[in-house]
Amino acid sequence: MRLLLVSDTHLPRRAKELPAPLLAELPRADVVLHAGDWADTAALDLLQSRSRRLIGVYGDNDGPGLRARLPEVARADLGGLRFGVVHETGPARGREARCAARFPDLDVLVFGHSHIPWDTTAPTGLRLLNPGSPTDRRRQSHCTYMTATVAGGRLTAVELHRLPRRPAPRGSR
Repeated sequence: MRLLLVSDTHLPRRAKELPAPLLAELPRADVVLHAGDWADTAALDLLQSRSRRLIGVYGDNDGPGLRARLPEVARADLGGLRFGVVHETGPARGREARCAARFPDLDVLVFGHSHIPWDTTAPTGLRLLNPGSPTDRRRQSHCTYMTATVAGGRLTAVELHRLPRRPAPRGSR
């Protein structure tokens, strides 16, 4: 089972559209997990129409329209692994312990908010993944997203994809 992990798309504020390499991944993904901050229902509609299965949550920049359609926390059994998706996990310091305590029943937690890619494992075995942002790199060198594979009840081939840099719009930052 091939997974596509994305977060913090912030359309159309940070970009007018999702990057072509990310869109090209959609037909290859069995499941798309989006960890919030869509910022516009059009982004949700696009991913729902092009994904075999979409699991998403709302983020702090998502208004009433998105919050009416998405949960704050989503859970799914994918290939024998228990996944959770949430937008915010708090500061980096202590994240593993805090998330392991909050989500003791999960094997993998996908999160967003910081726009900073993250891949660690808590002492309890909980794998924490943040795909970064495909549209707003903030303090990172590149915009990013992740792919992964679930096979035989294991998460494998977790890969962070860097997107080509594009010039910032005039008048931004």
